[in-house]
Amino acid sequence: MLYSYLLTRNEFHLTKAPEGSSRDAKFAYRVYLNLLLMILELSGYRVYNDRTRRNPLESIGDANMLSLNKLASALASDTDVREIISKGNSGIEMYDSTLLRLYSLIIRSAAYTDYTKKKHHDLEDDVKFWCVILNTIIASNPLVIEAARADETFTLAGFQKGVEMLTRTLNDYNDVRTSFAQAKKSLNDSLEKAYELYHALLILPVYITDMERDRIENAKAKYCPSSHELNPNMRFVENAFVEAIRQNPDMEEYLKKHPFSWEEDYFMLKEITDKIKASDAYQKYMDAETCDFESDCELWRTLMRTVVLPSDALAEALEARSVYWNDDITIMGTFVLKSIKHFAQSQGKTVELLPIYKDEEDAKFGPELFLNAIKNRDLYREYIDKFINGNSWDPERIAFMDIVILTTAITELLKFPNIPMAVTMNEYVEIANYYCAPRSGQFINGVLYSIANYLRENGQLMK
Repeated sequence: MLYSYLLTRNEFHLTKAPEGSSRDAKFAYRVYLNLLLMILELSGYRVYNDRTRRNPLESIGDANMLSLNKLASALASDTDVREIISKGNSGIEMYDSTLLRLYSLIIRSAAYTDYTKKKHHDLEDDVKFWCVILNTIIASNPLVIEAARADETFTLAGFQKGVEMLTRTLNDYNDVRTSFAQAKKSLNDSLEKAYELYHALLILPVYITDMERDRIENAKAKYCPSSHELNPNMRFVENAFVEAIRQNPDMEEYLKKHPFSWEEDYFMLKEITDKIKASDAYQKYMDAETCDFESDCELWRTLMRTVVLPSDALAEALEARSVYWNDDITIMGTFVLKSIKHFAQSQGKTVELLPIYKDEEDAKFGPELFLNAIKNRDLYREYIDKFINGNSWDPERIAFMDIVILTTAITELLKFPNIPMAVTMNEYVEIANYYCAPRSGQFINGVLYSIANYLRENGQLMK
């Protein structure tokens, strides 16, 4: 999720003041700032430090129909916008006489009517609304243009360019904020999909068993069945662990809320079933003189580890169902094996399946790691660049995934004091070995070790 977000995000920033540019460019920048502040004024915000001046819309107060939009709130809290307001030299006061008229036109417009039809608005809705209002009502209003002409540097080309600059800034702002929200949602979705995979893998033995039971029944019903077909060994299809999974209350409750089935994956089920029946574990189990619940569990623990989880047919089925699952299968497979072991040790008692999160701290870990990595990415990139050995590694050619992994690892080192440093180091080296180039693990280990020592020497790392 972090890789995708950092790879596709657009940097949001206000356009910088032009240096030594033409008259058009300079006036365009003044228009750009004033129209930005005008959106805030129309939304009920103060955009000047002079306490003697009043926003003409202050008399409306809480009745201001534009006051709750997310775009204005986000802009008002932006550091660069607040700095512009604090300087107090934008010239926004020349537009004071236009505000009441603009407000009236906006709330009577078709765009506003359509906007208010939606009960809930996100930032994207607000950006689209203000871009339409800016270009169809504000920028074309004769009162606004007349007020702009009061500036001795006025040029029509500059005015139009200022409108274009603000439209671009608003859209860029929307892009980065929307992509950030989408990345956070994708992170939550991926965790929920991983938990779905856990249940899907745990219920898979039920579908395999049912397929084998159907084969046995069909063999009995065929014309001239053999003696072995009429009197088959039913041990596999009567496996007590499979029945325990089928009747497990947690599994029933989960599938009730999140329906899932392997029925459409007939060829995957058949291929895995055939491989299971050809395995040594299956033959040994079927030939044993006796078996109990523990041995039934152990059979499936062995089959999941040696036959099911490594299956190419399963990998293809998972890829068709979710883009997340082929990455998740390794860790979810270990959770399934752990659950089967819990069943074997249960001595007939009902087994609780693993929760999606171990505790509240576990639930917060992923989102907090993600947010902190994004928030501090520029600082952490400075650490990375500082300790790249230029003789062995070209900073400009370091793979972006390596940078993302290092950024996340530094975040974990600094923001999660309860995780031992050795655990973090080993974990991210393994991640690099899985996702990156052959030498990435070595690179990650060397750079991360140097950064950790530097942070410890400077009192920033206490573990």
